[in-house]
Amino acid sequence: MAPKRSKRPGLLSKGRPPTANSTKHAALSSKATRTLIRSHHQLLKARTQASQAGDKARVCSIDAQIQANGGLESYQIASKLGQSLDRGGDSSKNLIDWIKPQLSQWKASLPKLRVLEVGALSTKNACSRTPALDVTRIDLNSQEPGILQQDFMERPLPASEDERFNLISLSLVLNYVPDATGRGDMLKRCVQFLTSESSIQFTPTLFLVLPLPCVNNSRYLTEERLLEIMASLGFRLVESRKTNKLIYQLWNHTGVSEPRSFKKEMLNPGHTRNNFAVILRGS
Repeated sequence: MAPKRSKRPGLLSKGRPPTANSTKHAALSSKATRTLIRSHHQLLKARTQASQAGDKARVCSIDAQIQANGGLESYQIASKLGQSLDRGGDSSKNLIDWIKPQLSQWKASLPKLRVLEVGALSTKNACSRTPALDVTRIDLNSQEPGILQQDFMERPLPASEDERFNLISLSLVLNYVPDATGRGDMLKRCVQFLTSESSIQFTPTLFLVLPLPCVNNSRYLTEERLLEIMASLGFRLVESRKTNKLIYQLWNHTGVSEPRSFKKEMLNPGHTRNNFAVILRGS
């Protein structure tokens, strides 16, 4: 029998449908925007399940539905509309508000804080307009110049401290990862990209935004379990805010981790709850 290979962290692009080409979009209402985003996530979840079951016909059928809805491009346009100023969007405003006290003391002589924005949709958000920040933007399907088309799970690991980041933004990214193990792998990978030390008095930080139902209406994830998972990776929650739809969190990385494994286990039973989960494999 051939020896088993160690399992690589899954790619964000794995299991994702192809993008639609040159799709024209009319202005979407807020309701239509929410419906499109919700439909895309439901189809993506069904596609992942079909792929895991080896049902190629079902995968092709779902791909056709996603293409008919405009593909990843349509989803991104809806997301950008949802983050537009006239709809109260741009999650990075919360990030800037939270770190503003530190930034207000910033001196021009100090190096800029290096920020990695995963799943970037715009080069004009609050994060990008802050002079003290040097923002590197990546996304699976770049929507404009200034955003590198790249899968975070394929980005080469830092070879030196200069290639690490003081701050990583995962705004509505973790929930797009198609499986629970991949979400845990993404959080572990963030640690590898954060600075291990700071000579400029800024603690390595992760900005995390999730749909609120991921933590308040899931069978397998609660806020308490998320705290446990993050603590095992060396993170400490310093800020948190909820709206009707989203939860925003700011996590400092202390550098002190206690590696643990977290399986998918029932925490919050109920037939109306969702199946969002994070599985953390031991080191």
